[in-house]
Amino acid sequence: MSVLESKREVLAARLFRGLAEPRRMAILLALLDGERRVSDLVAAVGGSQSNVSGHLACLRECQLVVDRPGARRQVFYRLAGPEVAGLLLAAERLQRGN
Repeated sequence: MSVLESKREVLAARLFRGLAEPRRMAILLALLDGERRVSDLVAAVGGSQSNVSGHLACLRECQLVVDRPGARRQVFYRLAGPEVAGLLLAAERLQRGN
């Protein structure tokens, strides 16, 4: 394994891949308010259900969100932990210049 392919860099690249798309960021920001179903996220951020589901799959792979099954084949999503919320809030502060 080369220096560029160390576990630390791979994990960081995966994290920033999840943050690198505007709709995925919108989903993450919507989840700051708490757990939501896919249909709730579609209403909040726009796009089709399949598009939002695809973004959620990426966010799961990047370990930014977790899911849990609900009743009647519904799936609920939430931020993977308080660290993700902290990262999102820090990014907003950076963009405001604070």
